[in-house]
Amino acid sequence: MDPVSELLRDQDGVISRRQLIACDLDAPAVARLLRRRELARVHPGVYVEHTGPLSWHQRAWAAVLFSWPAALSHDSSLRAAEGPGRRDRHEGLIHVAVARDRRLIEPTGVRPHRVGDLAGRAQWNLGPPRIRYEHAVLDVAAHAPTDLDAIAELANACGSRRSTADRILGVLADRPRQGRRAWLSGVLSDVAAGTCSALEHGYLTQVERPHGLPTGQRQGSHRHAGVLTFRDVEYAACSVVVELDGRLFHDSTSQRDRDLDRDLDAAAGEGAATIRLSWGQVFDRPCQTAALLARVLRRRGWTGEPARCENCG
Repeated sequence: MDPVSELLRDQDGVISRRQLIACDLDAPAVARLLRRRELARVHPGVYVEHTGPLSWHQRAWAAVLFSWPAALSHDSSLRAAEGPGRRDRHEGLIHVAVARDRRLIEPTGVRPHRVGDLAGRAQWNLGPPRIRYEHAVLDVAAHAPTDLDAIAELANACGSRRSTADRILGVLADRPRQGRRAWLSGVLSDVAAGTCSALEHGYLTQVERPHGLPTGQRQGSHRHAGVLTFRDVEYAACSVVVELDGRLFHDSTSQRDRDLDRDLDAAAGEGAATIRLSWGQVFDRPCQTAALLARVLRRRGWTGEPARCENCG
């Protein structure tokens, strides 16, 4: 296979003028390929081998080659690692990381970010090259529009098993310019303790902890009908289980049915009361939720006293 065909194969049909010249094609030869429509211009000096719409991977390759040396960053790095399907992952803009001393014109659809230690943060062997997962997660979380979005990003990264809170904390410690360091470190410590979603973290920090409720066991494993399941929060001494319904919509009617079946199994097998909480109960009415939950816990053996937070009326 000739060098140009090999590059086109490895780069999803995208190639740069710099690479063509390195393959011994001179300027007239490149112009001839464009004139024959064997290549089409994407960005200045970057081409694709067809004239139709570009796939996401082709746009990503084009952005990296235009900005070279560069690597996908932020949401684009996470999109490359996670694949398509995340409804909240914006794909219209391609984010790339370049060295801190670079100055680049931003072509349409590309957003460059100047970073330190690009060589150490990038995975150059991947196609396209991208910033390492933990660095990209921290970049997205640090620039998230709301605290809830940042928590969701960190929790999703750990819940997907692509990384762990401890690994992200280790990367955080090596980023001297990281904004919101103390806050991000606190959220990651809570994730490491078992809060596996934004809703679970909200329950810990807005319901349980500020209202003096007992500390529940998080993500405890149990077997139901031969299948290993995990309970979001369990107060074993009181036989109370709290399940956080963090999905805006259940995956299916059968998934909802399995959730309710698990609740019934906990009540029948262990006499445990299962309380299922939603976003509104945690984020809109945390004080009311805490007060009602404290009453349930006290009726089932908790001898402590709930506390009033600064927002309690």
